[in-house]
Amino acid sequence: MTITKARLGLVGARGHVGQELISLLRRHPRFEIAFVSSRTQPGQPVPGLEDLRFEDLDAEAIAEKGADAVVLALPNDLSRPVVAAIDAVKPDTVIVDVSADHRFDDAWVYGLPERLRGTIAGSTRIANPGCYATAAALAVGPVIALIERPAQAFGVSGYSGAGTTPSPRNDSEALRDNLMPYHLVGHLHEREVTRHVGPVCLMPHVAAFFRGITMTVSLDLREPLTKDALQAIYEDAYTGEPLVKITAEIPLVRDAVNQPWATIGGFTVDLERRRGVVVVTLDNLLKGAASQALQNLNLALGFPELEGIASWPR
Repeated sequence: MTITKARLGLVGARGHVGQELISLLRRHPRFEIAFVSSRTQPGQPVPGLEDLRFEDLDAEAIAEKGADAVVLALPNDLSRPVVAAIDAVKPDTVIVDVSADHRFDDAWVYGLPERLRGTIAGSTRIANPGCYATAAALAVGPVIALIERPAQAFGVSGYSGAGTTPSPRNDSEALRDNLMPYHLVGHLHEREVTRHVGPVCLMPHVAAFFRGITMTVSLDLREPLTKDALQAIYEDAYTGEPLVKITAEIPLVRDAVNQPWATIGGFTVDLERRRGVVVVTLDNLLKGAASQALQNLNLALGFPELEGIASWPR
């Protein structure tokens, strides 16, 4: 699909990711936001879009809006009725699902542009990767053929990753002076990366900061590699990638906040044990969700990939 302007609907805009999407989309020169749906805030003005109000729309009403593109920012397990309704009314609508509902569906394209840019372009059904999954996939992808067992990924996310529904993982008092491990085996994003990139063991944690992810990944290498050789593999893999930065330094999560790119660095090698370590940081609400969704929308609709997404001098 290639058009010059697109009418876009946003479904499920109350949460942190929905608010980031609104902020990005309202500044995008090629999108007209046709509607914003929220079951919890009907009639309330949409922040930053004073001429729009949240609407409580069921699946059929969303489909009848006839938008060129729809972003689903719903909790997991709620998107399928909306997709079915759109399929029945306007099946060529571009749908980007930010939830996990279609990340394991072969009929949908996995929306990680650094791996599947050519397949995403022109697609109408795109499953946006999870935040931890994006970090792990970018860290492990370039070396997946060079490791002899699953990569070990120790991840720490800001509490915005736990969403807006109250829980211990977004309770500031529970997190104060604390680091909270959770779902240490079989995490959804662990299965997601294993399916789309290669085997990973993910150990997620949540900390008291609001946004950002830092992930330290341990790699058991088949053959010894020097630190410089390991870094060179990543530099080669991401040459020309506008939203991945490579650095010799250990990237800090605070520097990832409000930035649309991932940074990979801190390359370290134990030659005797054939073990490499890399660190990746990103903003879980941007490259881990909203700005990646916009990147996928741009590709699907034939717009410049970075339109509406801030960049930086390289």
